[in-house]
Amino acid sequence: MATARARVLTAAVALPLALALIRLAPSPLFVVVVVVLAVWALAEVVWMTDAGRAGGVLVFLAGTGVLGAALCTSVGAWAVGLAAVGVLSGELAWVAVAGGQRLPRGVALAALGALYAGGLFPYFILLRVRPQGVALLTLVLAIVVAADTAAYFWGSLKGRARLLVRVSPKKTVEGAVAGLIASVAAGIVVAPVLGLGLRAGRVAGFSAALGAMAEVGDLAGSAFKRVCGVKDSGWVFPGHGGLLDRATSLAFAAVLAYYYNRVFL
Repeated sequence: MATARARVLTAAVALPLALALIRLAPSPLFVVVVVVLAVWALAEVVWMTDAGRAGGVLVFLAGTGVLGAALCTSVGAWAVGLAAVGVLSGELAWVAVAGGQRLPRGVALAALGALYAGGLFPYFILLRVRPQGVALLTLVLAIVVAADTAAYFWGSLKGRARLLVRVSPKKTVEGAVAGLIASVAAGIVVAPVLGLGLRAGRVAGFSAALGAMAEVGDLAGSAFKRVCGVKDSGWVFPGHGGLLDRATSLAFAAVLAYYYNRVFL
């Protein structure tokens, strides 16, 4: 109960701030905030992997290098997004099948962690500057919050079948299904308000895809924590954990929304 209360109180503060940043912040301020958050996330990676001084330098060099490549070139944006999601999803699959103890530790793990911040965080910026990007990023936030909330509470109340025990023992199939249903419901309600001009069928399908992508991102984050041997990536959000605990699902969904925007809008 205490954890649930902390989650609600944290969300009551963090969500309005995130929404204001997306909808109202000038582009330079938005870029600065995302870059600062990416650096914070890299610091969490250094702590999670126990990388030490040399590993920490590697994480920051790799993370900021990938971040810059994604932001500065259109080719980099495509390549970095596909690489980051592909590698991190592969890590998730490996942990789900073989268990985290078989993945290499040390510098290799720290370099993998650099993909979280350096490879994924640029997409908050890249999506926001696209046509209808502010609306799409707002939709991503609404869908991911709805999916996470439904999965957490319904899974806690009714969850019986474990989803991926080796990745996250507490996540359930019932919670995942509830999250997808909530994603579609949130998309159908929010998309028309944002003026995206999408038909109901497309909104439902796109929202389900965003919800599924967010759940994959959340599981990928759990897999990385499992390999690192930590429960949370940090402490910045009471009841939620660290920045990466909250941002990974959003970032995976933002990557999908960016590519959808490039191809269909």
